[in-house]
Amino acid sequence: MEYVEPGVGIANCLGPPVCKYLKYHRKLNDYVRNFGRIRDELNCKMKDIELQLKAELLSPRGTIPKQGVENWLKDAKEMIAEAQDVENKVSNGRYLCRAWNGKLVDEKTREMKEFLDKAPNASEALAIDGPSGGLPLPTSELVGEEAARKEIWACLMQEEVKKIGVWGMGGVGKTTIMKHIYNDLLKEQRFERVIWVTISKEFNVMKVQDDTASALKLKEDLAMEGDKLRRAAILSEMLKKVGKHVLILDDVWDEVSLEEVGIPEPSDSNGCKLVLTTRSEHVCKYMGCMVIKVKSLSEQQALTLFLSKVGPNIVQNQTLMPILRLVVEECAGLPLTIVVVAGTFKGEEDPLIGKNALRELKERIEKVEGVEAKVIERLKFSFDHLKDEKVKYCFLHCALFPEDFEIRNNELIECWI
Repeated sequence: MEYVEPGVGIANCLGPPVCKYLKYHRKLNDYVRNFGRIRDELNCKMKDIELQLKAELLSPRGTIPKQGVENWLKDAKEMIAEAQDVENKVSNGRYLCRAWNGKLVDEKTREMKEFLDKAPNASEALAIDGPSGGLPLPTSELVGEEAARKEIWACLMQEEVKKIGVWGMGGVGKTTIMKHIYNDLLKEQRFERVIWVTISKEFNVMKVQDDTASALKLKEDLAMEGDKLRRAAILSEMLKKVGKHVLILDDVWDEVSLEEVGIPEPSDSNGCKLVLTTRSEHVCKYMGCMVIKVKSLSEQQALTLFLSKVGPNIVQNQTLMPILRLVVEECAGLPLTIVVVAGTFKGEEDPLIGKNALRELKERIEKVEGVEAKVIERLKFSFDHLKDEKVKYCFLHCALFPEDFEIRNNELIECWI
């Protein structure tokens, strides 16, 4: 009897683990079937939530996913990947490993069940309102463009005006005005979404489609489609689901077929507006827009802008003022030219140098024909007067990139090294 009691104690201790081991061994196939069922259930749940979230992100108010929903979807993908690893291990397991495989499968099944219980509730919203359909754009101060700004805003508020064409020569401030209006629209929240797309001289339908979808945070929905017609249909549906919106097409050089791109025609029924900026009055009229011209600055407005950029020491130098007034005249009231040329005179207090610079600027402008060519010559004058050759080199390097290309700081620095 003295040996029986210790033996019974050992059996009692080993009993449950041994029974569980045998259970894992004998019922491995049942565990695997249950594992597969729960994994498929998790996969279906994840896809359902992804579809519901995508639908909510197309809502008019410009929604964004709840942080908890994003985290759950990320963890769900990782969980399904881990389940696949478990399945691979089990399918490659030997007979002697049945119990261990059963244990592995059972533990992962329990983990997936617990994770499923924490899934977002489909009866509740998976997304929340975003920042009124977009983020504010960086802008510079408006000088003398308030009249055009007010006229454009008034047209946007009129129901009968559907399309607005803002035109004027290069550098007159069209884009700057529209950036201010874009930001004002975000604050006012009169429209459910405000969308900004830059067109540029080298028009590309697929790029415009991508940029528009990207502004809606839905670019991936177009990424796999290569046919322009089908892409236009997809984009058109995206914009219709967005609801009442303002689409701003900046820097349009030629007529744009809205149908070809996939932009629904603004109408009374959809309440949408289209605004384009261009250097061509013809483009505005061809596309059926209410035409608004952005005029050059007046002499006093131009001088005010110029003096605000050259610095206080120059402004207080009465000897230089007559020269600066003549320089401003050569800038033709174009804000871009005024700002750039003012940078050339910043900190330069010698009247003789000012006179020489003025003479050179006038001679260069007189040598070229055409409004656009004269604008370019004024900008080139500023470039040629950069004092640091390294700065010139860096500037020219930037010019190698395509128009409106997003230049990353790190890539640019690597080019300079």
